[in-house]
Amino acid sequence: MASANANTLERQDKAIDFKPLSGHAELTIVIPLVNGLTDLIGCLEAVERQREDVAIDVLVVNRLGEGAREEVLRRFPATRIIDTPPETTIPRMRRLAFAAAHGRSVAVIEDHVIVPRGWARQLLEAQGNGDRVIGGSVENAATDHLVDWAAFLCEYSHCMNPLPSGRAEWLTGNNTIYPRELLERYGQVIGEEKWENHLHDALCRDGVELVCRPEIQVGHKKHYSVQEYLSQRFLYARSYAGARVQGASIARRFSYGLAAFALPPLLFFRTLARIISKRRHIAKLVQSLPLLALFVSSWAAGEIVGYWAGSGNSLSRVR
Repeated sequence: MASANANTLERQDKAIDFKPLSGHAELTIVIPLVNGLTDLIGCLEAVERQREDVAIDVLVVNRLGEGAREEVLRRFPATRIIDTPPETTIPRMRRLAFAAAHGRSVAVIEDHVIVPRGWARQLLEAQGNGDRVIGGSVENAATDHLVDWAAFLCEYSHCMNPLPSGRAEWLTGNNTIYPRELLERYGQVIGEEKWENHLHDALCRDGVELVCRPEIQVGHKKHYSVQEYLSQRFLYARSYAGARVQGASIARRFSYGLAAFALPPLLFFRTLARIISKRRHIAKLVQSLPLLALFVSSWAAGEIVGYWAGSGNSLSRVR
């Protein structure tokens, strides 16, 4: 099985090349499928409603196997699917989708994101005709359980409204639109298969405009158990830290890991301050405090391990 997966990845590497535009799609919507069909069905139902006013090309990158592929095509036959091995990382899945996109612009969401009617048209109108990268805001759509609130506040407090409108130094990675030609020009950066902040930093260095349009809002509808979110925060943090110090000296790795022991209180109070300043969800914040303390501790532990021991296979396990 490992050999078969390696061969599949090798074939995909040879196939990664931006194809000439085909069809008349205004927008390709990229969705990595990593969490399960229950989440994806709601996501795709919302995406399909974008066809009311935009010619879209929906591209699901699937690492969940043949059963998922068959169910998606049965329910959403207009969807295109790229199959990948189960250990494929999300940055790699996005890279494959960018290369296969048919639209003149490419939007990235996640398989548990719910987009409202008119979302695709809003993105395209905000983008205009220039090399502008547009990102919107993210709000919690999983509101029935406290653990889901705590996970959202831990991870997305900086992405929820109110946000400043206009030129920005960062954008969320799951409600963003790019000109396809811009992605083609930055193929080498994308080919390094890192999180979206790596691409966004490269764009900023070259003077490409990142623009926040907070009124373009999506819902984050992801359900967690406490154990699952602890694991995901650890894995994401380890993958981030490991990539950050890749190739660095032992002394630098050690010093970064040592500094990460200070992260739990820093992350905890930064999250509190951000949410309080927005004057929203204060009651949920108070109820979530014990869980937030756990989650930021797991986050810090992941960074410590990543700095000292590298990322391991953590990136391929992030969902």
